[in-house]
Amino acid sequence: MNSNMTDTGPIVDVRKLTVDFSTGGGKTVRAVAGVDLSLKKGETLALLGESGSGKSVTLRALMRLHPDSARFGGSVNVDGRDILAMPYGDLARYRGKVVSMIFQDPGLAFDPVYRVGDQIAEAVVRHEGISMQEAKKRALGLFERVRIPSPERRLDNYPHEMSGGMRQRAMIALALACRPKVLLADEPTTALDATVQIQVLLLLRELQRELGLAVIFVTHDIGVAVEVADRIAVMYGGRIVETGKCADIIRNPSHPYTQGLLASRTGHEAVKGSRLVTIPGAPPDLSNMPPGCPFGPRCKYVMDRCKTQTPPLYDVGADHFAACFLIEQQAASQSQLQSA
Repeated sequence: MNSNMTDTGPIVDVRKLTVDFSTGGGKTVRAVAGVDLSLKKGETLALLGESGSGKSVTLRALMRLHPDSARFGGSVNVDGRDILAMPYGDLARYRGKVVSMIFQDPGLAFDPVYRVGDQIAEAVVRHEGISMQEAKKRALGLFERVRIPSPERRLDNYPHEMSGGMRQRAMIALALACRPKVLLADEPTTALDATVQIQVLLLLRELQRELGLAVIFVTHDIGVAVEVADRIAVMYGGRIVETGKCADIIRNPSHPYTQGLLASRTGHEAVKGSRLVTIPGAPPDLSNMPPGCPFGPRCKYVMDRCKTQTPPLYDVGADHFAACFLIEQQAASQSQLQSA
């Protein structure tokens, strides 16, 4: 670990991150609007929210995978270095070695005209300078670790010769090939059927514990977040609207959006024959964000101040925070009751 880091300090420390993209007509879209998050070694954080909430944009900022036209603000410190200020030469060595990513579509992670085993071995040779023979031995060991059947034979497969679940396991092997400290997983089970999805989630959890990895897991499925995460950060409109330990978020969801996500989950306190609860409206258009609270237009508790002011993160207790004026209002009411 970098000498600037301590065993108890965060290996990932993001402060006031903004990510802007230019669009036609000279307009700018702010996809991430002041995100703070941190992650310790061996910890798993789930970024949870609907499509378009800014989860994947935030994740990719940790590897600076956005096009050159993207504009960043704030800081992204990983293992003691500011990624946003890192020269491109250092960035190439950082990707895969310090931070690695599992993408949503494993078919896009591999070149279709080269054998999968060769691609994993070449990544190891490039980052660590060992021989191709040694790198292929490591690739074989990784295939065994991620439980790919007949691993020696599968190393010679082209990507199209593998099933979706097997390609996903091969992508996990590729992500772990250079022994990174931080693993980023961008909805890695979305394209898989339910049985394979469970197998991959269990595998990732086992590898995370075995290797002591720090993991950020992006998902729109709160059930998946509960399975894999120590902490959850709920995103909406490019902002984190609630964050806390997994158990606290589930037991005491304090933001109306989080409450809506939990209520809309299949089987959540469902009465037989009742309709599934939905969140009304649609996610905001990031190119035309409403003033005030981004969730205001969909919130049943909306107040006048929500339409003009953006709520800060209020302390709910025990490292649990939520960005909702209701918390301030409830705290004031409680204080009045106690003093009466």
